[in-house]
Amino acid sequence: MHIFRSSQLGMNQQQFIQRFSYNNLDANPLAANPLLKSNGTLRDASVLIPIYADQNDLHVVLTKRAAHLKHHPGQVSFPGGKVEPSDGTLINTALRESEEEIGLLREDVEIVGQLTRYPTISGYEITPIIGLIPKDYVFTPDHNEVAEVFTVPLQHFLNENNHYNIQVKQRGINHTVHFMPYLSYNIWGATAAILKDLVLHVK
Repeated sequence: MHIFRSSQLGMNQQQFIQRFSYNNLDANPLAANPLLKSNGTLRDASVLIPIYADQNDLHVVLTKRAAHLKHHPGQVSFPGGKVEPSDGTLINTALRESEEEIGLLREDVEIVGQLTRYPTISGYEITPIIGLIPKDYVFTPDHNEVAEVFTVPLQHFLNENNHYNIQVKQRGINHTVHFMPYLSYNIWGATAAILKDLVLHVK
C-alpha cells in the first residue's frame, strides 16, 4: 500500500487539474468484479463530484440521503441519479440531478472530466463527473431527498491510512466493500469506491 507523507497530502486546484489531465483513464480496477456484472443489463446513471478550492486546499462536497427514502436511506452519496431520455448526455444528468437535489446551478459548475464507469449491485452503471464549484456555495437541498450537505477535505481521501475495506460473500462470490469514514460520517460502498478511484487517478 502506498502511504502519502504529510508533504504529499496537500493538492491545490491547479495541481489537481494537471494530475487529472495527465493520467489516462484506464479500466477501473475497482469495477472488475464478476458479481457486479452478473445482474444482466445495467441502467445508466451519473453523479457529480463537486470540488471547491479554499486557498491551497481542495474540498469534496457530499450528501447524506434522507432517512425516509426507500433506497439507501441515510447513506452518504454524491448528487446524481439515473439518466433520463431528455438529458442527452451523462454530464447533463449529473448537473440536472445536482440542481434538483442540492440547488447547485449548472452554470456554477466547471466540468473537469469524468472517471471510469462503476457498476453497482443495485443494477446501475454510474459515471462519476468531476466539477469545480465556487467556495462558500450556498446549497439549497431538497429535503425530500437530501438530509444534509457536507464537505470533506480532499487530503482526507488522499491519505490511504483512511481507507478501509472488508471482504464479503454474496451469491457465493467474494467482493470488496470500501469504507472511508470521516468524523461521524460513514462513507462506504459505491461512494467510497468512486473516491478511491479518484485517488488512484490523481495521486
